[in-house]
Amino acid sequence: MKANGTVFRYGDNVDTDVIIPARYLNSSDPAELATHCMEDIDQDFVKKVQKGDIIVADKNFGCGSSREHAPIAIKAAGVSCVIAETFARIFYRNAINIGLPIIECPEASRGIEAGDQVEVDFDSGMIYNRTKGTQFKGQAFPEFMQKIIAAEGLINYINSK
Repeated sequence: MKANGTVFRYGDNVDTDVIIPARYLNSSDPAELATHCMEDIDQDFVKKVQKGDIIVADKNFGCGSSREHAPIAIKAAGVSCVIAETFARIFYRNAINIGLPIIECPEASRGIEAGDQVEVDFDSGMIYNRTKGTQFKGQAFPEFMQKIIAAEGLINYINSK
C-alpha cells in the first residue's frame, strides 16, 4: 500500500476541535464532516485538498477529545495519510479503526514542508519527499493494521471475516 500527494503542514498540538469543530458534530455523515475539516486552523484546506494529499504535523496531532469524527473528517476530505512527530494515543487508535493511515516519524515531520510532494510506502515505512529528494524511515505498518486499513476500517475488516 502506498500514499502519494501534496503536503498540508501544521505544527504542534493540532487538536480534534480544529480538525472538526464541535459546532459540526451534529452530523456523523463523513461527506458533511469533510466540508468543515481543518477550517478553524486552515480556511483554505477544504478548497485546496485533493484526493491522496498528505497532512504532516509536529507533536501531539489529534489531541483533545476522543471523538472519531476527527479522523473520519480527514479521511473523507481525501487525505491518504497523516505523518506526525507524535499522535495523541486515542486519535492514533481511532484513525486505524476507521482506516486512516498514520505514521509517526520525527525526522519526516522536521524535513517536509507545505506543498512538498510526498510518497509513503506502508509496507516498508519509507517516506519519500519527491520535492527535495530526501527519504525518511517511519514505522512500517504491521500486517494486521494494513488489513484493517485496506478494508477501510476495523468494522469492515471484522465483517469480512
